[in-house]
Amino acid sequence: MAEETQTIKAEDSSSKPFALKAILGQKVGMTHIFSDHGTSIPVSVIYTGGCVATALRTPEKDGYAAVQLGMGDVKEKNLDKAVLGQFKKNNVAPKRWLREFRVSDATKFEVGQKVNPDVFKVGDYVDVSGTTIGKGFAGVMKRHNFRGLPASHGASDKERSPGSSGGGSGQPQRVLKGTRMAGRLGTAWFTVQKMEIVRADNENSLILVKGAIPGVTQNMVVVQETVKHIKHKRALIAQKTSVKKTANVKKEAPKAAAKK
Repeated sequence: MAEETQTIKAEDSSSKPFALKAILGQKVGMTHIFSDHGTSIPVSVIYTGGCVATALRTPEKDGYAAVQLGMGDVKEKNLDKAVLGQFKKNNVAPKRWLREFRVSDATKFEVGQKVNPDVFKVGDYVDVSGTTIGKGFAGVMKRHNFRGLPASHGASDKERSPGSSGGGSGQPQRVLKGTRMAGRLGTAWFTVQKMEIVRADNENSLILVKGAIPGVTQNMVVVQETVKHIKHKRALIAQKTSVKKTANVKKEAPKAAAKK
């Protein structure tokens, strides 16, 4: 009987609507779909299957309220014992990626609760975060958009160089901390804000977002409600006539009253 009650509770928690507009996903790639009017819309496909709430943080125990989401299957031998012990303590299958989201009240969520794509609706705006594509060692023109040196007087080997990096007049004669130089480009956490949800497919666990999202395929991305102002449709306003044009318009003489 105890096993039956546990399975029933797990089913209820998975069917319960999720109270947070956030989900973890895996980038599948890009494609395009057609709207009802025949317009081609470029979309990024995100797979969200297996995203569940793996742990809860409470102010009494942890000092803050948050819900931890996990996504992606992983073998137990590939996890540390400390991390694996947390999953076993909460009776949750091990997950590859974990992210925490601050909430006002953690009691609204349950451990093991499944997160479906229907937390978002078509037309919602979200912020998508992920690790950008690594591009290796890059110069200052590609990495920081430097314009380069003048391509004149035979300076063929210095056109793409950064120029002087030492201190100038009145500055210390050393390279200051934070000076923009050549170095590794990419592999950084990046967020694309205010992206539109085009489709949320619960059956196939897919979310289609208009535009490109950061990262390579099969990488983890975080999709959550945008922090930007929500876009509103503007009503058409009648065109106003300028004051000069109205001043130049001659007033018509009043019509004479008809004689009896």
